[in-house]
Amino acid sequence: MANTDEVLAAVGSRLRAIRRQRERTLVDVAAETGISVSTLSRLEAGHRRPALDLLLPLARAYGVQIDELIGAPPTGDPRIHLRPVQRNGMTFIPLTRQAGGVQAHKVIIPPRRRPPEQRSHEGHEWMYVLHGRLRLLLGEHDMVLSEGEAAEFDCRVPHWFDSDDSTPVEVLILFGHQGERAHLRARSAPR
Repeated sequence: MANTDEVLAAVGSRLRAIRRQRERTLVDVAAETGISVSTLSRLEAGHRRPALDLLLPLARAYGVQIDELIGAPPTGDPRIHLRPVQRNGMTFIPLTRQAGGVQAHKVIIPPRRRPPEQRSHEGHEWMYVLHGRLRLLLGEHDMVLSEGEAAEFDCRVPHWFDSDDSTPVEVLILFGHQGERAHLRARSAPR
């Protein structure tokens, strides 16, 4: 069992991983929590000891339990306590507990039309449409995935996704910094 110093030393890398997973900058988190960018940077680098007055607002901002921030041992309860996170108008329901490794989320995308703005980042993503129709722009490809269809891609390829029509879309997304090819099935949609 790790001693207190080892547990506290691991908090910084866990905070950085959670922040990056949520695609947030230090400036974003500082604005939401009231913690300075400098303090956040020192926490993530392990140069500042995490204290409860810093961990509470960070847990709220990231939508996680403090136990997840400090790497507390599991309690034996196998249930995953789903805590939805709102990001870019979408609802992300985490289905995994760890900050590192492959992350699973159920994502609910409201029926809206936002202008396409492709982005790229490190990682590998796999998407499976549970309900509705998902429009996915992947590089120069414009496709629509229907219920039961999946796509996977290297996240360094510019991409964007949204509801294809006036109904919400529910998608299962697996994201990891490294990943195996799972399944690819998508068709191009005329636009």
